[in-house]
Amino acid sequence: MNTFTVVFLAALALSTATRLWLGNRHIRHVWAHRARVPEGFATEITLAAHEKAAHYTAAKTRLNLVHVVVDALVLLALTLGGVLNWLDELWRSALGPGLWSGLALIGSAVVIMSLIDLPLSWYRTFRIESRFGFNQMTLALFVSDLVKQALVGTAIGAPFLIAVLWLMQEMGSNWWLYVWFVWVVFSVVMLVVYPTFIAPLFNKFSPMQEGDLKRRIEALLVKCGFRSQGLFVMDGSKRSSHGNAYFTGFGRAKRIVFFDTLLSRLDAPEIEAVLAHELGHFKLRHVAKRMLLTFLLSLVFLWILGRLMNEPWFYQGLGVHTPSTAMALLLFFLVVPVFTFLLQPLMSVYSRKHEFEADAYAAKQASAADLAQALVKLYKDNASTLTPDPLHSAFYDSHPPAALRIARLQQSAPA
Repeated sequence: MNTFTVVFLAALALSTATRLWLGNRHIRHVWAHRARVPEGFATEITLAAHEKAAHYTAAKTRLNLVHVVVDALVLLALTLGGVLNWLDELWRSALGPGLWSGLALIGSAVVIMSLIDLPLSWYRTFRIESRFGFNQMTLALFVSDLVKQALVGTAIGAPFLIAVLWLMQEMGSNWWLYVWFVWVVFSVVMLVVYPTFIAPLFNKFSPMQEGDLKRRIEALLVKCGFRSQGLFVMDGSKRSSHGNAYFTGFGRAKRIVFFDTLLSRLDAPEIEAVLAHELGHFKLRHVAKRMLLTFLLSLVFLWILGRLMNEPWFYQGLGVHTPSTAMALLLFFLVVPVFTFLLQPLMSVYSRKHEFEADAYAAKQASAADLAQALVKLYKDNASTLTPDPLHSAFYDSHPPAALRIARLQQSAPA
């Protein structure tokens, strides 16, 4: 056991223990506050709805705790347990060393992890979501989605991975710059391709019908200077009763999408306010800023991988006997989350800052009162807890706590 093995095990133990501690804190905190609706929500959310949110949050968090333990055990089995080493030897003997055996190694590892995750995904959908009245998915649709995801992932991911492995082998010590450039181009292309060609494989997107709501939205788009490919309604109800709205795409491929469940629950002014919030992310360049941050971080991580892949202790410390570019890539992205978990609150703070800014933008372009009312309805309909554990929220939540968010919007509303 070399020094890096000890460091890896310590980091894995720390991150796993922290996740379990945070999850249990969250359950206890939500459970302790389940008997009383927070002040400011009592007129809109009944005690029964508040208790349902507590039960739903506790059920999801317990499943997440199981996921944390399973993920840690799988990571140990793949690395120090010798599974990756065995797969590497298997594919090398079958295909010889090189690009194709590397592709097979990564592909088989992804398949193994996906199969292990499948029972938890099934339980989440057909037990937890069904128990609380959210699941609309049939078993046939569940299987169909899995097959489509596998086919689409292979069709897109395999050529990209082949290009990455080839660049790592052929471009010398500065390969990470070439890979980073390919990654940036690939990401931008996917932003353009996804809404037009990939998303329709899973959902039906219908143009929004003419009427008062569409006119209100089009007027808001003109006011905000936002051009899109169109307004679409997605049949989200065939999988879940949760509601949402978003815009997707890049450049001229931008489109605004509303879940049919959202349109059925909110009034027109509330939908307009929700859209104004989403447009705030665009107008304040939050999307571009997050993309740039992602690209910068990926450059840093690829540079680190470029240094590590030539170090024997990196492979040996993770239970691998034979170094290779594919193994280096796989090991690195398996263990990076272990070492970066404690940085997650920084990303949460950054995201919540953007959410507050988008709320403020929406309050100027639409109505703060309507946005607050829409959010309360969504919290109720989605059984979102109004009383998250503060520390758990600081680590995980990309959106501000409900009470704080509504309070700011109420301050923005005209007297």
